Amino acid sequence: MPEDKPDRDESLHSAVARRITRLRRDRGLSLSALALQAGIGKGTLSELEAGTRNPTLGTLYALAGPLGVPLTGLVGDGTGRGVSDDVVEARLLSVRTHDDGGTTEVFWLTIASAGTRVSPAHGPGTVEHFRVVRGSARVGVLGAEQDATAGDALSWHGDTVHSYASTDGGAEGVLTIETPARRDGSGAGHAVIMR
Repeated sequence: MPEDKPDRDESLHSAVARRITRLRRDRGLSLSALALQAGIGKGTLSELEAGTRNPTLGTLYALAGPLGVPLTGLVGDGTGRGVSDDVVEARLLSVRTHDDGGTTEVFWLTIASAGTRVSPAHGPGTVEHFRVVRGSARVGVLGAEQDATAGDALSWHGDTVHSYASTDGGAEGVLTIETPARRDGSGAGHAVIMR
């Protein structure tokens, strides 16, 4: 069984723990260095790597940036896999790794009726697209968010801090995250945003 395609019975905690540890070591980072770059506590990172802490969406996105991988690089590419926090649940619909090393991830995103999810910047050149299917949302680059209702689609640079919120009773839709290949050839670079 390949290293990054765990048994279906393996818990998300264990799979995420193994991936974070492997990526951190591959990049020559100590626990302290990665925790500092991700803006999380060293104890939190240690518990994630031990598989004893729940991997929340916010923490995983905070780690994905410094590790230079898309979200699926941490949670796996199994359709239906999901992560959540108090505001957002993201369930993977599909992921494609392109010949150049870039990725396109497609998630079913559910935004709770209350609260705002602030997401850290992802890798350089990352672009996000959100099409609202039900409800209404306020999404985009922090401080420049835009409103959207069912049928609307918005795009923004995901390599800057951005947020997700519902403007009235919750929202659901399709979130597509395009992460270009890294400039060093190992996977996050440049993309052009189209509106």
